[in-house]
Amino acid sequence: MPKSRTTYFILIILTIILGLLSRHFSIIPLFIGDILWATMVYFIMQFLFIVKPARFNVIAALIFCFAIEFSQLYKAPWINELRHTLFGRLVLGEGFLWSDLLCYVVGVGIGVGVDYYVPKLKTLRH
Repeated sequence: MPKSRTTYFILIILTIILGLLSRHFSIIPLFIGDILWATMVYFIMQFLFIVKPARFNVIAALIFCFAIEFSQLYKAPWINELRHTLFGRLVLGEGFLWSDLLCYVVGVGIGVGVDYYVPKLKTLRH
């Protein structure tokens, strides 16, 4: 996509909306929310580090996602209390799952795909 903070901001908001909606329909598997969360993190990295190459933002997004997941192994009372709030559940998660790491890789990959292929579709139409 064109390197525009506005574009990434819109993508972040749309991804958040899709992620929240995915939690309200029982027919949608829970792992879809994890994939969308990682996609959102990638778009946030693109928003924050707009002049950096995509590779940097992919690595930054994966490190962030993996760090959050591994932090779930830490069970101090104060962070467990935080995880019991809506914000804590959405951002920090509740329990470590190896499968979430795969979801994060897929989610960041989707973000890269949107970043790469959507502008190409636009140029094909013209």
